[in-house]
Amino acid sequence: MRIGVLSKIMTEEEFEGALISPGSNLYYLTGLRIHEAGERPTLLVINRDGVHRLLAPSLYENSIRDFPVTFWHDGEDPYAKLSAILGELGISSGRLLVEDTMRADWLINVMRLGSFEFHPLGPVIRRLRMRKDIAELKLVKKAAEVVDEVFEEILSWDLVGMRERDLAFRIELAIRERSDGISFEPIVASGENGANPHHEPGERKLRKGDMVILDYGAKWEGYCSDITRTIALGRPDPKLVEIYEVVKEAQENAFLTVRDGVKAREVDRAARETIENAGYGRYFTHRTGHGLGLDVHEEPFIGPDGEVTLRNGMTFTIEPGIYVPGLGGVRIEDDVVVDGKGKRLTRADRSLVQL
Repeated sequence: MRIGVLSKIMTEEEFEGALISPGSNLYYLTGLRIHEAGERPTLLVINRDGVHRLLAPSLYENSIRDFPVTFWHDGEDPYAKLSAILGELGISSGRLLVEDTMRADWLINVMRLGSFEFHPLGPVIRRLRMRKDIAELKLVKKAAEVVDEVFEEILSWDLVGMRERDLAFRIELAIRERSDGISFEPIVASGENGANPHHEPGERKLRKGDMVILDYGAKWEGYCSDITRTIALGRPDPKLVEIYEVVKEAQENAFLTVRDGVKAREVDRAARETIENAGYGRYFTHRTGHGLGLDVHEEPFIGPDGEVTLRNGMTFTIEPGIYVPGLGGVRIEDDVVVDGKGKRLTRADRSLVQL
């Protein structure tokens, strides 16, 4: 059905076909879990009528069932078989959609097969993916429940003296015990390391007086969650406590702005103005949030330039932060769905937890 919706858009906008390599878009359209097989071309071909065929290496002969597919074996020319598929589907020239993340060597070989005008798939398929249906929302909600449970478990651990990298690994294990896996590598940023929004967990040991940023996510049947909580070990610097309350207020103001029909930039503005009015504007160095679904970062993006109009069924994060070099940082992040107004999917305590 999703292929049919895409083909309708292709017809309306005069695209002759689409070439989609392994990734979240291929899974979204087909339900096939195919990982890119390195240098071996694996491509879904769709024409404007919705007729489709997968080109895949013989590695998948025992796993792909009940789907139109042409296999190729090592020693064969996969692009000769791709050319045959294109001919079978009536695609020889014209405007062609290609997966944004397709390998360059694959695309270069495709360019030799016909006189095509290439366009990125992303701007077209995001119109399908931004609004989640009921089944998708259940999966995102389940992934959110997992990270809430993990946060409660983290609070029971003896964190003082633990290395950042060891805590990140333990968080990953806790996620994997409850879900299909992590949606990204967990971030643990303690003390002054909290001033780096995407700090890579390292050798630093957590100690009394630290504020610690914990940013992690889970996957459930392909759909992602993403949560950040900042906790205190003992009594942190009073300035960081003040910053925490500013970030918490900014996140709440942004959340209250969410409703069907609002531009994404308005949500960003609510958070940004709160932080600017508190005198910390230059320490808020990223957008307020990002879409969430089969990818942990997808449309709609909640930033100053966010022109997307929020609609029911859209899921995204709200995650303002303040990062002060030499002192540390605070970020609070929740997953949100538009359901008339904003509805939080992650529900872990947002008040400052002091352990």
